Amino acid sequence: MSGPNGEPHVPVGGAGGNDEEEEEEDGDSFGEEEYAAINSMLDQINSCLDHLEEKNDYLHACLKELLESNRQTRLEFQQQSEQQSMEADVQGSQPPV
Repeated sequence: MSGPNGEPHVPVGGAGGNDEEEEEEDGDSFGEEEYAAINSMLDQINSCLDHLEEKNDYLHACLKELLESNRQTRLEFQQQSEQQSMEADVQGSQPPV
């Protein structure tokens, strides 16, 4: 369960005494510094993931462009091959002079 800020709600330890000292001794709860450190790490991870996503999008675009270029080249080669084969057929069907 999380608190109003989206941070996990940590129940306060026993009644009386200094709760902060008890929490630090138990090691089960986090203070503001720990939350800030975790948030900072999560921000860094998020930034790295954003950067990776941008690189992935760029690579995807480059690969699509390369694929399209290869398709065009293949079509051109096929057309040239068909044209050469038609020319060879026409020359082969003409009687020698």
